[in-house]
Amino acid sequence: MLQIEGWKRVAIWLTIVVGLLFALPNGFYTRVEGHNDAIAAGEDSSAWPGMLPSGLVNLGLDLRGGAHLLGEVALEEVYDSRMKAFWPEVRNALQAERATIGGIRQVDGPEGELHVRIGNPDAMATAVAAVQALARPVNNILSGGLEDDIVVTSEGDVVMVTLSDGEKIATDGRTMAQSLEIIRRRVDEAGTREPTIQRQGEDRILIQVPGIGSAQELKTLIGKPALLTFQPVESTTSDPNASPGVGNELIPEIGETGLFYALDRTPVVTGEELTDAQPTFDQNGRPAVNFQFNASGGAKFGRYTAENIGEPFAIVLDNEVISAPVIQSAIPGGAGIITGNFTAQESTELAVLLRAGSLPASIEFLEERTVGPELGQDSIDAGKIATIVAFTAVLVFMFLSYGLFGIFANVALIINITLIFALLSMIGATLTLPGIAGIVLTVGMAVDANVLIFERIREELKTAKGPARAIELGYEKALSAIIDANITTFITAVILFVMGSGPVKGFAITLGLGIITSVFTAIFVTRLLVVMWFERRRPKTIEV
Repeated sequence: MLQIEGWKRVAIWLTIVVGLLFALPNGFYTRVEGHNDAIAAGEDSSAWPGMLPSGLVNLGLDLRGGAHLLGEVALEEVYDSRMKAFWPEVRNALQAERATIGGIRQVDGPEGELHVRIGNPDAMATAVAAVQALARPVNNILSGGLEDDIVVTSEGDVVMVTLSDGEKIATDGRTMAQSLEIIRRRVDEAGTREPTIQRQGEDRILIQVPGIGSAQELKTLIGKPALLTFQPVESTTSDPNASPGVGNELIPEIGETGLFYALDRTPVVTGEELTDAQPTFDQNGRPAVNFQFNASGGAKFGRYTAENIGEPFAIVLDNEVISAPVIQSAIPGGAGIITGNFTAQESTELAVLLRAGSLPASIEFLEERTVGPELGQDSIDAGKIATIVAFTAVLVFMFLSYGLFGIFANVALIINITLIFALLSMIGATLTLPGIAGIVLTVGMAVDANVLIFERIREELKTAKGPARAIELGYEKALSAIIDANITTFITAVILFVMGSGPVKGFAITLGLGIITSVFTAIFVTRLLVVMWFERRRPKTIEV
């Protein structure tokens, strides 16, 4: 019999109503967007009823406008930083053998290498063994085996330490993962929506941020390493070529002051131990930044300030001294303030960068593009026209070809589009031009299932079966063809999503969701509409 159980009818109508509710906010995009921004900022908003869903389909870079950057991470800088940070361990290990190897002194070497001169070259084997004992095992994914994370060699009276190949590979992976996370946090701190931040190749990162003003603005936000250190001051000079002394480095003061600071290479604390940073004003009303260390950093900061009252203490950001105050008293609790020649905007940007964390290495931008909102609006308008034309053509074709049954298919098609936008809103997907193409393709595919069903019903009517039996057999016999066709297309969408990137993924998402909603509306919604009509009219014959 041509019938649908009551619970199935309730489930179908409930799905349609829920889909309509979740798709509804997209019809009031600007209003709901303002409401969401106000809620995110902790403000009250009555622009949209709180009882209704407020999820939106995010617009991609090509629709909303924004900035596109392709950056290359300087991985070699991380090797050099690792070697600089390794010096205290090497120094302590060699000092334990001073009776044998004599005096030790760090000397300059190529970037990414640590060079240490010893007083007694005849005891070089002892020095190499002492440093080699600091090595830790690391898995080399290329060879598949374990190896030491450092390589220790010697030449004359100099011990040379570098990272092994396995450790470099592992370091590259960590550096890229850390860079991706920090860039994402910086962009999120700035309040932008749905950025695309992904790794490309071995050392490149693609960054696309819709809604941001320009590529330069984005570069300013994410391009600074924001490496913050607090280092002891040994001396000051105006000579940029002056020797800073053993174990020290010469760092310029920010701006064009011509003043240079000789600083101890080993920082007391670093920005990695910061837990918070907020823009503020100092006692003179000048813009500044408040900061707070974690427990470990706070303990080191408090201990150092207690032991060095009256001594200058440099605050270094990206190899520039931004402030070098004299320690007036111990600073317990790990809280302090950074002062300098900031504007209010610069102090806010610095606070954002410090909260998000420092990049492990600098980024060189190889490609940058700014997509204006006008171009994005043109794309939206073009996409609307394409969708409306395709939608109208399909509606007219179905009505002319199948009459009343075509109207049922058209209603299901409208519900289908609604459900697509509902699902996109629920998962927070980003809609791009290829995504619009996926929706337009779905419009055509959605009625394909109904065409199969209606043609099967026509064939069954020719065999002199009654209308109820013809409709029932039409749905039953067309089901296998509908499922097979949509499964193969869905597999294609999955492959595009897994193997593709960026716009290809956007197309795959809308295509995949469109297949799911198309099958639902064709098999369940149109059948429910036909059954409800048939139960009311009880026609002796039907025209399909």
